[in-house]
Amino acid sequence: MQLTEAQQQKLDRVQLDSSWKDKLQDFLLSSKMDQLRAFLTAQKHAGKVVYPPSQLIFNAFQLTPLPQVKVVILGQDPYHGPNQAHGLSFSVQKGVAVPPSLRNIFHELSTDLSIKPSLHGDLTQWAQQGVLLLNSVLTVEAGQPTSHQKQGWEDFTDHVIDVINEHTSNVVFILWGAYAQRKGQRVDREKHLVLTAAHPSPLAANRGGFFGCKAFSKSNDYLKSHQIAEINWQLSP
Repeated sequence: MQLTEAQQQKLDRVQLDSSWKDKLQDFLLSSKMDQLRAFLTAQKHAGKVVYPPSQLIFNAFQLTPLPQVKVVILGQDPYHGPNQAHGLSFSVQKGVAVPPSLRNIFHELSTDLSIKPSLHGDLTQWAQQGVLLLNSVLTVEAGQPTSHQKQGWEDFTDHVIDVINEHTSNVVFILWGAYAQRKGQRVDREKHLVLTAAHPSPLAANRGGFFGCKAFSKSNDYLKSHQIAEINWQLSP
């Protein structure tokens, strides 16, 4: 497809690794993406604070290029507090208190693989090893959870899942909670492994179905069985 100068400039403004940009090009140039850009621009012109910062919205795709994807952990939308969200599902920046859901994830990791819980919540090291930490919605208004749902992000991340489905094999999809599981229905179970459990939020996890899911060891067992390097889930300080 020969791009016009305007189309090329539009693509150049999106901070995505080239491996993703190549496969997502049609969506990035679509009217749906134009509408999403217009929505975000209007939010900022209205004085709304939007998380994560614009340069980190596509952080997951920068840290985990498409050919390196081994595991996908699907979240819902970013944290809505100051200095928390940095473009990775369930992850917060260093120096910020570890949120309850992530504390439960660390607890499960500890019981599953005897890994000592991290004192920080920055999961960048997972992303750099091939764990795509993908939220369904990539932005949120400060203090307003789920405020950017149904503005176009869901269509974009559906397209991301379709790209992984088509262009990779033997990827582990970790789907915690009903929302992620509905979105993950499009995953080809013949090509990939899908692991489901309750959401790690305290309300859901304490009702049962999250603790003991062993998503981390099951992921590594599956990767190893397909001669793919396992994930080192231990975070360094």
